[in-house]
Amino acid sequence: MHFWLPEIPVLEKILRSLVVYLFLLAVFRIIGKRQVGQMTPFDLIVLLMISNVLQNAMIGPDNSVLGGLLGATTVLLANWMVSRAAAASRKLERAIEGVPTVLVHHGHVIEANLRRENFSREDLLSNLRSQGVFDVEEVRAAILEPSGKLSVLRYEHPSRQSEGG
Repeated sequence: MHFWLPEIPVLEKILRSLVVYLFLLAVFRIIGKRQVGQMTPFDLIVLLMISNVLQNAMIGPDNSVLGGLLGATTVLLANWMVSRAAAASRKLERAIEGVPTVLVHHGHVIEANLRRENFSREDLLSNLRSQGVFDVEEVRAAILEPSGKLSVLRYEHPSRQSEGG
């Protein structure tokens, strides 16, 4: 084992890194929308375990400095290329990033969309409360954005408007 030089061919190192990157991109797209701030301890444990399991698939028997830098550069370059391609193509962007999902419409929770997004009713209510909404009936629309953020549009209350003006 040499400290600086990779123990596996450079092309293999690049291919291993690309395969792991594309696998993770696909899996996290399928799993659904969730911001890092919304991760539960369970999500964090799974993420840490995945990184450990896939590390060996990506680096193989190579623990060299150059091999690690090559793998990291490959992943960063692949991510940059995917981001550029998504920015250039709306269709690709929607495939990679996803689309917004309506979770509440005119005060009614859309249960099928909650299930499809793996979003529990308690997650929804918690997100609404964090935005100052304590009753679902106050919500004109609540939309789960591709980023995992919940956008909430409340009904305007004419009585409240007249109090301020």
